[in-house]
Amino acid sequence: MAEKEIKTAAEPFRFYTQLHLSELTGLRASNLPELLNLIKEASDSAIYHHTHRFLLQHQYLSPEPPNDFAYWVTVALGEDCLGEKLASIDTMKYLTIHDLREKIVATIEAYLKACPNSAKRFASEDEVFYLIKCVSFIMPTAYVTNDLRGFVEILKKITIDSIYFHMFEARLRLERKTNDFSLWIEGMIGDKELAGKILKLDPYTYTLEDLRKTIIQMTEKRIG
Repeated sequence: MAEKEIKTAAEPFRFYTQLHLSELTGLRASNLPELLNLIKEASDSAIYHHTHRFLLQHQYLSPEPPNDFAYWVTVALGEDCLGEKLASIDTMKYLTIHDLREKIVATIEAYLKACPNSAKRFASEDEVFYLIKCVSFIMPTAYVTNDLRGFVEILKKITIDSIYFHMFEARLRLERKTNDFSLWIEGMIGDKELAGKILKLDPYTYTLEDLRKTIIQMTEKRIG
């Protein structure tokens, strides 16, 4: 049987990777009103850090990691109900940091309105919330491909930092409506079906290694 023809892309795909540095802002919160003000005034890079850092730091331990805000209000303030509400925010629904921030703010404001006494609870000095921002450095790798077969082979050996960049960073921080893989596969390969399947994946419910395996399996099945 003849081997299935692999279409060459109109333009090649270059894999990028990134390094993250965490930087203290000097801002802190001891109670819910202070946390609320921090979130309202924080830079996008700080919101991003506190809602996404677990994805890279704990990619093997938790396929659905918590965000720092949910963790802090639960552990430091004992506000379990609010912690659950913040942890249940579906990050995948929000295509910009602005929209994600607004959802977090609205959740805390509604809780404070319903439970005003919560504003009187203070964290102990050793459990104060410190606002941290994420500084990213984006770098091209040596990996470039012109077709789906090469795409699969590179996916098998690229670092998880590169997977993270193309699946999360491009979509949320750069405010793209899709991920880089789907964008290239549909626009340059012309395979709208495969691009759509990858786009429909909820990357927040996978570890990064499982996400890699799933995309590889989808692509291998497509090229036969």
